[in-house]
Amino acid sequence: MPDIPKFVIIAAPHSSNWDAIFMLAVAFALKAKLFWMGKAVLFRWPLGPLVRWFGGIPIDRSTSHNVVAQSIQTFKENKELAMAVAPEGTRKKVRYWRTGFYYIATGANVPIVLGYLDFKRKAGGIGPTVHPTGDIDADMETIQAFYAAVTPKYPDQSGRATIAPKD
Repeated sequence: MPDIPKFVIIAAPHSSNWDAIFMLAVAFALKAKLFWMGKAVLFRWPLGPLVRWFGGIPIDRSTSHNVVAQSIQTFKENKELAMAVAPEGTRKKVRYWRTGFYYIATGANVPIVLGYLDFKRKAGGIGPTVHPTGDIDADMETIQAFYAAVTPKYPDQSGRATIAPKD
């Protein structure tokens, strides 16, 4: 793990239910206390307390709850925090990544660490650290270059690390 007290860690690619379990195993091996966002349905009884104990933060995706602002506030309230975010937002193939991870990092003034699970190499871990410049397009080029060499469990369910073009 990087020797920095606070950061957003990208959890990518995300194409399988196993991704979260393997991510937690990698975090355990690295002796990292990792907090991660998951859809609210994962936090229902009977698994809810266990999922929270493993660092889960429920996200209600049915309506907007300003998760970015809440996450920035959480960073401000903690001396140490590693928050994992899956920019794909789902296990299905998406055309574009969600940009919340970037705006959380920018708003909290913390770096973005590139976490990965590469099923082709049977490896998982931590890649480079990206310090957001405020130019999301330029920063995404760095992020895309790293993830281009990472193979998800189900490649047909994962897209290239890209964001929607600006209008």
